[in-house]
Amino acid sequence: MRIALLTEGARRPAQRADGWCERLIAGLPEHEFERFTLLPRAESGAAGAESGVRTLVLGGPPRGGRGPGAVRRRYYARAYEDLIRSLVLPRERASFAAGLHALAELAQQDGGLPAFLASEHAHQVLERVWRSPGADTAAGAPLLRDVLVAGDLLEQCLRPLAADWYGTGPGGLGGADLCHVVGGGPAALPALVAERLHGVPFVLTEHGLHLREQYLGYRQAPYRWPVRALLLSFFRLLTVETYRQAALLTPGSSYDRDWQLRCGADQERVRVVYQGTAAVDRPAAGAEPTRPTLLWTGRLEPAADPELMLHAFARVRAEAPEARLLLRGPEGATGYREHCAELARRLRLGESAVFEEQAGDWAHGTVAVFSGRSRRGPGALVGAMLSGRALIATDVGVTREVVGPTGLLVPPADPAALAVACLALLGDEERRARLGVAGRLRAQERFAVEPVVAAFQEIYLELVSRWPAFPAAERRAGALPRPFARPAEFWVAGAARVTGAVTDTMARAH
Repeated sequence: MRIALLTEGARRPAQRADGWCERLIAGLPEHEFERFTLLPRAESGAAGAESGVRTLVLGGPPRGGRGPGAVRRRYYARAYEDLIRSLVLPRERASFAAGLHALAELAQQDGGLPAFLASEHAHQVLERVWRSPGADTAAGAPLLRDVLVAGDLLEQCLRPLAADWYGTGPGGLGGADLCHVVGGGPAALPALVAERLHGVPFVLTEHGLHLREQYLGYRQAPYRWPVRALLLSFFRLLTVETYRQAALLTPGSSYDRDWQLRCGADQERVRVVYQGTAAVDRPAAGAEPTRPTLLWTGRLEPAADPELMLHAFARVRAEAPEARLLLRGPEGATGYREHCAELARRLRLGESAVFEEQAGDWAHGTVAVFSGRSRRGPGALVGAMLSGRALIATDVGVTREVVGPTGLLVPPADPAALAVACLALLGDEERRARLGVAGRLRAQERFAVEPVVAAFQEIYLELVSRWPAFPAAERRAGALPRPFARPAEFWVAGAARVTGAVTDTMARAH
């Protein structure tokens, strides 16, 4: 079958040969995958096009083109107003999908959406609705500059509606058997349009929720609160609509599944598929270092909470003076490395606490330790488990689900509990070895590539078997779906039109 893979970001095969999408494509060679990628910068687009991936740039100035005429502009303004009203008026939330799809249909008819969204007329609509009584502005009155900034940001988010990806022949989303969205957010917009215009079903895979990342990212965004509130409302309603229309949701963990359910996902259409990694076959770390060493790895930032590790190590060192702490990772917040170094000096850790910027081999540690306040993805935990080292982690996010009974879990922000766990493993070599082997086996079994490939092979066949092969033709009254109705000749160059005509003739005869 033909599968359109929709992603966001500059994850090209040349850069990410071991990426999740590449592993999926390599594991299912019997299917024909076509890549559609939303890029943040124009300079990435040219390289992406060379690799055979169809790209659309979201950042930068709007794409040029002729705007709609006076009559058509009224249709655009009405649809855009419905969309804006859904974002700022709590009672108008239901008009989001109608406004979104109306803009998409207008864009496919005359291609005037990019010019309209960048026009003064669109900004006037945004300003009028945004300043209307009862509008949600996050307790701040939107200024003119907010209107201009928010209008530009919305134009970038809505660019996929005007992409030239929606043809019904080979190379277009309308001719795909299935769309597979990886990541959500704006990457789901083409799938929503293809489902609306051509009836193509889509599956959504999220490894870490896109909506959650937007909420975290906009806390540091350089915009005033009215702009942040407007954009977060857009992403929130887009997520709800995506969850509502998706044929199946495949979160990367039960932790993400629970968040999807809180955001309105239907439990019957959610299936957890763990994120596979090609690293499961790498050899385990070698012998332990001669000096007992706690190896902490991650970005030096408050969310990773290296301060908790330092306070816990001060208690460990009081009981085991020969112990050593190795903190490895880049600085995630300006000045935070020096802050942690100053804390180590105040705790009188001396040369027992060492900071290193580069990522290191797990063989340099006796026990792997994670002290973060949150854990949204399994990657770092899986890497430590595959090394065969015993693991200690704070019980947050996906940690319990990933580690299970193969490591020690402690409450977050509790240096005493973390110190007790570290002393327990540093003083018991047999227990460390047993937990290390169990963790490696658990990671190999749960996060291998083969289970992921097998799961999506089944998902693809299941979804396509429930949808007609020519969905646009099946919308007439009394028509019955005909799964797998496209013969092999449909994909032969020049034969698609003849095959479609013959199929429609047979359908009318019946």
